[in-house]
Amino acid sequence: MSDNSDTIFGRIARKEIPADIVYEDNLCLAFRDINPQAPVHVLVIPKQAIAKLADAESHDHALMGHLLLTVKRVADQLGLENGYRVVINTGKDGGQTVYHLHLHLLGGRQMTWPPG
Repeated sequence: MSDNSDTIFGRIARKEIPADIVYEDNLCLAFRDINPQAPVHVLVIPKQAIAKLADAESHDHALMGHLLLTVKRVADQLGLENGYRVVINTGKDGGQTVYHLHLHLLGGRQMTWPPG
């Protein structure tokens, strides 16, 4: 992990802060959100620190695909066969509050639109 990973998610990825981890591999970590917005609310984060989606570069393409496939894997693992929503908040106007890229996996209920 790079030195710009000193966020709560970076600390979770380094196992300095406990989390309810539901999946982990060498590239990413998935854990339950402590303030869930749906019956299932899991965050998927890369272990490599990228502050926000807008900071991802072309050399990150394999990691970005891996994150989406991890969301699918976790959704299957958690039995979200009726569907789910994936959200990436980016920047202040996008509602991002922790500047470590993360994907929200929301499910277990009917989602509404528009989201906010």
